[in-house]
Order: sequence, then structure tokens, then C-alpha cells
Amino acid sequence: MNQISLLIINGKNSGNTALRDAVYQLRKEGFNIQVRVTWESSDIRRFVQEALDIRAQTVIAAGGDGTINSVVSELIHLSPSSLPVLGIIPLGTANDFASSALIPQDMENALNLAIKGRAVPIDVINVNKTHYFINMASGGFGTKITTETPEKLKSSLGGVAYFLHGLLRIDTLKADPCTIEAENFHWKGEALVLGIGNGRQAGGGQQLCPDALINDNKLNITIVEANELLPSLLTSLFDRKKNDKIIEIESSWVNISATHEMVFNLDGEPLLGDKFAFIVLPEAIHCRLPPQCGLLS
Repeated sequence: MNQISLLIINGKNSGNTALRDAVYQLRKEGFNIQVRVTWESSDIRRFVQEALDIRAQTVIAAGGDGTINSVVSELIHLSPSSLPVLGIIPLGTANDFASSALIPQDMENALNLAIKGRAVPIDVINVNKTHYFINMASGGFGTKITTETPEKLKSSLGGVAYFLHGLLRIDTLKADPCTIEAENFHWKGEALVLGIGNGRQAGGGQQLCPDALINDNKLNITIVEANELLPSLLTSLFDRKKNDKIIEIESSWVNISATHEMVFNLDGEPLLGDKFAFIVLPEAIHCRLPPQCGLLS
């Protein structure tokens, strides 16, 4: 077959034998799969450029949410006429985007989807005209937990590690005073948790924006207010329907400002500042997703 797929594997997962076997199997079927393994973050830019040079139809990100986001952040700069389709192999700790999109955990099925699946247009979110994400930007206490959870704990426990580490750090619970503006919306107060969702979940499975869709040209914004901090946090984790401290809206853009430095986690990449401007880039890339994907409108 003439079509080329470039598979970019996060170096931490380069020894995955199931993925290796899946690559060999598809090569036997005639698929041209080129494999590249990252050693450092700058490798992804070089590999995406290489995919362009060899006219690859598909670039496959094999890793966690951070790896996927790094590949997307490079693809977004390419000309639409030469833009490869994104494929995803979930190999990370949490795999929040892949889980929400119902991408198979099995390596053979995931690779088949990444190469043979239907390509659908999806939105990408731009932040401050410099950064991008396809899943979730999270701020507040939850972000502190995901950025501070030890790697060894994540490796051994997966997504559960974020929750356990959060319980251990509950004494550091602090809200972010900020102002949030969106379409027909203005809010000022103290936010315990903020979710700016193109996708639905972050932090190892926490549904911050449970109604988000990745092709509706909208952001889903969730604000957990800081009144009664601990009860609000626990209620939002287990029964958000009974929590009147949660605000949920939709908008094609959102601006957040604070008098102090805040941090947002953009699919694994921390972004610090006191002003954040989020805007939807409609149908910016194509991604191979399963027919049952619930993130599509």
C-alpha cells in the first residue's frame, strides 16, 4: 500500500511489546508504518516535519495526553492542504482524551483504528495565541494535584494516583480569586476548580466537563466555587447534580484574569500567568475516532 503512517512513540513506552506486535502485523498486511521514538520534547517537532516530508497521511501519537497534545500543537501549524490525520494510541498514565473518545486500550485495535478508522474534523483550542490543546485546560486545586503527583506513584497506580495524592494534600486546599468572561457571561469570585473543556475529563478520569463535544465549535466551562471548600470538592467528585456550587456554561471563547499568578494544565503542559484567553479553532484538524465516540455531535 502506498499510504504512509508515521508512529511517534513516547520514549517511556518504547518497550511496549503489544504495540510492537501490532505494528509487525499491519506491516505484513501491507501497511507502510514508520516508527519514531522520542528522547526529548523537541523530537516531536522534528518527527512531525518528517511526516510532512515523506507525505505521511497519518501521524499517530502513542503516549499519554501530553504526547497527544504535543503532536497536535505541531500539526496545527501546518498548511491545511498537507495536514496529516491524527491517530491515537493510549499509552499514558491517565489517557483522559482517549478514554473519553472510547479509543481501544488494546494495542492491536487501537493501531487498526489509528490507521484505518474514519477521519473526522475536530476542534482545537488556542490559549493566549501561543498554546493549544484538544482535551482540557484545568485550573485550581485539581491542577496543583496533577502537576505535583510523583511519577513513581502514577506509574504504579495510574489515574488513581491523582486522587490519592489529592487526599494527602487536602491541607493545602486554596482557591483562585479571578474574573471569568465568556459569551453573555461574567463572573468574579474564588474558584476552587476550573475546567475549560473541549473534551470531558482530566486528572485520571474526573469528569470536569461531562457534556463537552469536540466538534461543536464550543468550549464547556465548569467553575467549582470556593464556598464551603471541602464539601463542594467532595460533592463535585461524587454527585455533581446535588452541588449548587458548580457553574456550567458554553461559549466559543473565554477570558480569565487574576491579580496573582495562576496555573492551567493544558493536557499535561503547565501554563502560568495572570491572563488567559481561550478561543475555539473550529475543525482545525482531522482525527481517526471510533464510530461509537461520544464526543462527537
